[in-house]
Amino acid sequence: MKLAEGLLLRSEYQQKLEGIQQRILKNLKVQEGDEPGEYPETLLKEYSKINEELSFLVTQINACNQQKILDDGRTISEALIAREEMVRKRKLLVLIQSTATDSNFRRTRAEIKIKTTVNISRLQREIDHLSKEFRKLDTLIRKTNWSVDL
Repeated sequence: MKLAEGLLLRSEYQQKLEGIQQRILKNLKVQEGDEPGEYPETLLKEYSKINEELSFLVTQINACNQQKILDDGRTISEALIAREEMVRKRKLLVLIQSTATDSNFRRTRAEIKIKTTVNISRLQREIDHLSKEFRKLDTLIRKTNWSVDL
């Protein structure tokens, strides 16, 4: 199995666990004399089995991410951390830019002049640069995920 397939399977397991959890909660109480549509004990066993499989898979994924070196010299784990750092920074810069360019303020006869305290064009260039670097890194990670055995 390729790493990318393992990642897809991990997502599937996580969705299954969420679904089983909801099914358990829906069947915890029934009217006296009625039977639940599904028995929580049976669902708990199914949940435990999938949870164990997920834990094993995540352990394999983490080990692979620590060992595999990308073309740029970083491990997959290091690249994933760098990618998340880019996402957080870009998100903040977009928020700053959006807030700084918001012209939704009260206008009166004695209008107070409002000025922006950041350079919007420089901010946009940095956002564009982060977006480009993110795409390059994300592409490298995804390419590697489909070429590495888990």
